[in-house]
Amino acid sequence: MDTYKRAWEARDDALLCSLFATDGVYHNTPFDEQVGHAAIARYWDRVKLQDDIRFAYTIVAERPDGGVATWSTRYQVTSEKMFEMWAKSAGTALPERETGAPLPRLRLEGIAIVELGDDGLCRDFRLWWHSQLAEPAAAD
Repeated sequence: MDTYKRAWEARDDALLCSLFATDGVYHNTPFDEQVGHAAIARYWDRVKLQDDIRFAYTIVAERPDGGVATWSTRYQVTSEKMFEMWAKSAGTALPERETGAPLPRLRLEGIAIVELGDDGLCRDFRLWWHSQLAEPAAAD
């Protein structure tokens, strides 16, 4: 989870992929998955539309072959495209805002279930999360 945190905060898809077996699976929601490094890196492109990322986690269960963690992240949306992707994934309409007003910060809270292979690489990474508009950065 330390490396996952560093990858997200640095928006580093190569670092993220280094955690996974070549055929590892990243389930960004219970209904979607990315299989293999190329697909995981493509999905991770959306992280490049975030700024001032703050990621935290707590490991709640740990075994040699994986574990469970709760996690949260807050970030500044940097593009209308990212804001639209968030609204779609959250199942909500875009909140009204004045033309030219800054894009909001978002907050995601979730759980991660990790399954590791004998080589220590991630075979299966499952995320469940909820997102909402975050308070201003000073409240983070």
